[in-house]
Amino acid sequence: MTQTIAPRVRTLVLLLLAACGLLLTTAGPASAHAALTGSDPQQGVVVDKAPDQVALTFSEKVALSNDSLRVLDPKGKAVQQGKPFEVGGTTYGVKVHSGLPDGTYTVTYQVVSADSHPVAGAYTFSVGAPSTTSVSVSGDTAGGGVVGWLYGFGRYMSYAGFIVLVGGAAFVLGCWQRGAGVKPMQRLVVGGWLTLTSATLLLLLLRGSYTGSGKAGDIFDLDLLGNVLQTKAGAALVSRLLLLAAAALFISVLFGAYDKREDEEKRDLTFGLAVGGTVVAAGLAASWAMAEHASVGLQAGIAMPVDVVHLLAVATWLGGLTALLVALYRSDAPIESAAVRRFSQVAFGSVVALVATGVYQSWRQLGSWSAFTETRYGQLLLVKIGLVALLVGVAFISRRWTAQLADTVVQRGKRVQQKERVAANASGSGKSKGALGSKGSSDSSVAGSKGAGSKRAAQLARQRAAMDTARQKRTRDADPNRFGLRRSVLAEAGVAVVLLAVTTVLTQTEPGRTEEDAKAAKAASSSSSSSSSDASGSSGALTLDMSFDTGGTDGKGVVTVDFDPARVGGNEMHVYVQRPNGRAFDIPEVKVALTLEAKKIGPLTVTPDRIATGHWAASNVQIPMAGDWKVAVTVRTSDIDQTTVSKNAQIG
Repeated sequence: MTQTIAPRVRTLVLLLLAACGLLLTTAGPASAHAALTGSDPQQGVVVDKAPDQVALTFSEKVALSNDSLRVLDPKGKAVQQGKPFEVGGTTYGVKVHSGLPDGTYTVTYQVVSADSHPVAGAYTFSVGAPSTTSVSVSGDTAGGGVVGWLYGFGRYMSYAGFIVLVGGAAFVLGCWQRGAGVKPMQRLVVGGWLTLTSATLLLLLLRGSYTGSGKAGDIFDLDLLGNVLQTKAGAALVSRLLLLAAAALFISVLFGAYDKREDEEKRDLTFGLAVGGTVVAAGLAASWAMAEHASVGLQAGIAMPVDVVHLLAVATWLGGLTALLVALYRSDAPIESAAVRRFSQVAFGSVVALVATGVYQSWRQLGSWSAFTETRYGQLLLVKIGLVALLVGVAFISRRWTAQLADTVVQRGKRVQQKERVAANASGSGKSKGALGSKGSSDSSVAGSKGAGSKRAAQLARQRAAMDTARQKRTRDADPNRFGLRRSVLAEAGVAVVLLAVTTVLTQTEPGRTEEDAKAAKAASSSSSSSSSDASGSSGALTLDMSFDTGGTDGKGVVTVDFDPARVGGNEMHVYVQRPNGRAFDIPEVKVALTLEAKKIGPLTVTPDRIATGHWAASNVQIPMAGDWKVAVTVRTSDIDQTTVSKNAQIG
């Protein structure tokens, strides 16, 4: 029966790997995890005067290189000068040559978001009037091509290696300590270590090209590798390699000294291995948490430990499941029902931790119920939730088989061994009688019979060993409960492989919260020009008038705040204070605070400089994101009399 099932196992694995490969190849280039939320000049706008610089605002911090921001004229010639620089917050800019002629200009950007994923794109604006351009705007290209596919494959294999390494070792140490001496179990855990190590080295080599040119020829560029080692993602990969060296020591002890100890001697060593293994496993999980989704965005200080627990729960469950599958199909030594029950309890705890941490991470990455269906991240998350639910359902069936499982193999094995001892004793006595009866023979005859007898005994021993192995397998497979458990565990493993592929694609997809924020920012940007026009009465500027009364003597007046050009990025701000009769009001102090309540940004405090009586100004006032901003002005008319008035306006 084992011979007929093994080809089915191999076929199932090949089909599942093909499905996973299809998921990885259809994922396309890595989706932007830092979204472009604003620009100055804005996309598609026609400006009267050529700008001194071009500024781009992203939803989170990004890393720049010398060619991250480029501005191309209608003929495709670069017109930026100097290196890109940080304007402030999440806004980045690059200077352009002065006196640009009229025409359509293309802005291209390729940066690396704070969660280590490349972001690329392009847009156009015009000076004076639109014109034809020879520059092709091709959209996102970062993370695509052969290098992007290899990087995605490396990520999948690194997750798979981590799960098998951690889960397999935990299964042996916590559920089936006899498994430390089982060769297939040793090969499984060592294979997980080799897979994770190889995948990490591959990712380290691919990283420079993946976030840069995307060319296969740059994979072995030592300069790029040096730059990668200075990044957060590079540091995480190097840390993972160092921890894998410690994991190699753990494996050598687990399958070496630990296996050779007696049961009583294993207790202290078990505790030490459990503590050391947990530390190493948590460190390996942290190498993902410190460089990906959990490290940026909302509540990063909480999200990273939660992500570590999530990864450990996944590894303990799915990796232990893989180890159980190997024990049921490949191990000659029958696994006890007690070990299966212990794993069932461990798996249940892992599922509870997985659900709890998954709910938190889903809330953090989505932010709204609508993101489940309106964003790619939410749609993939729904698929993942469905697969987890299916996996839990199959696991429930496995628990039922486990509850019915008895150690029939062990009992039958003992009876077989007893019969073998009886047969061996009978055979031994026969040989002894033959030996006694040959005393009268010549010395040469005795020597010949001894040589022939030893060869014959060796052949019989080999035959008996083969027959014993076959008999044990038949006895093991004859248990209907154990056979049912094997089938259900195999189904669990198949679902787990697909689940891992979906999870890998999910980690390369822009979170739903970020995607929705980017859509809202673009919608606000498209309507900002008309809103600014309504508020100011003049194109390209925003004017807000607010009456105030500090309550003291001569405390009434009107404060006017002007923003120019009222866009994301740097703005000129002027504040005018007048009496009710329209004359300039000379007061001690004026302060301005900007708050985007919808995104919980601010208050951003601005203290303008006094220019003249009743006139204050501030330059390069940064608006980090488009939206409905609350502009609050604090006016102080004496040492004790002051008030704050506010008004909302669409900026950016």
